[in-house]
Amino acid sequence: MLKKSGPHSFNLRGRLFEFERPLVMGILNLTPDSFFDGSRVDSMSALIDRAGKMLETGADILDIGGQSTRPGAERVAAEVEAERVLPAVEAVHKSFPDAVLSIDTFYAQVAEKAVGAGATIINDISGGSIDAAMFATAGRLQVPYVLTHILGEPQTMQHNPQYANVTGEVLMYFSQKIRLLKEAGVHDIILDLGFGFGKNMEHNLQLLRDLQQFKMLGFAIMAGLSRKKTIQQILGVDAAGAMNGTVVAHTIALMHGANVLRVHDVKEAAESVKIVSALMNLSEA
Repeated sequence: MLKKSGPHSFNLRGRLFEFERPLVMGILNLTPDSFFDGSRVDSMSALIDRAGKMLETGADILDIGGQSTRPGAERVAAEVEAERVLPAVEAVHKSFPDAVLSIDTFYAQVAEKAVGAGATIINDISGGSIDAAMFATAGRLQVPYVLTHILGEPQTMQHNPQYANVTGEVLMYFSQKIRLLKEAGVHDIILDLGFGFGKNMEHNLQLLRDLQQFKMLGFAIMAGLSRKKTIQQILGVDAAGAMNGTVVAHTIALMHGANVLRVHDVKEAAESVKIVSALMNLSEA
């Protein structure tokens, strides 16, 4: 069954950001060890060039990160992460002042400094579990917060993850975390089911099939499926060969109600959004 995605709105530090179609969040990695080497940038000029191309080809949000969160990745200290991302946020914000920037971090101090430099969304893959100050910081800053489900942390999350009922347990996790976020003063929340964050292939597929069930929580849903291990396993390819599978996965997520796609390949994701949106609009005619 087709699931229309909107409408939704966020308060971006006093600017109302409204949308009725799904959004595309482009990934800008400032790490030497992210799982897909095609997403990495190693200079400020390359960063600005890639950011511009992403915006030109359909990115609604740019997500800037300085720490790999692939399974088994070694944790980078907050100071090192800040040295990577803060100049990048400042440079992208200066070059594209109207662009919506997200900071991908689980450190409250990095999030706060990045918001001061021009970011307007916090994307925390830990769900506030790594830095206890994160929820209060997001509430004080009054910026949207991406709440991700994760089992454990990147260093351990793929060590034989177990669930009695993955959909039910992720729903319960979100319910509990949403309550804590609201108590901290966070009003705009985006839910990320955490594909690949403490889940095996079967868990990921179950969540993708059940994505529409999370609409009951009343918040926008983000799907982070781009070139991930589940797609690689099904197709027998590596991350570089997972483009076609990613487009299919994105299409399924959109048809089940995803509001945001977090992607490496913006043009292809934006085209998926256009086609699925056209189909959604036709079904309501």
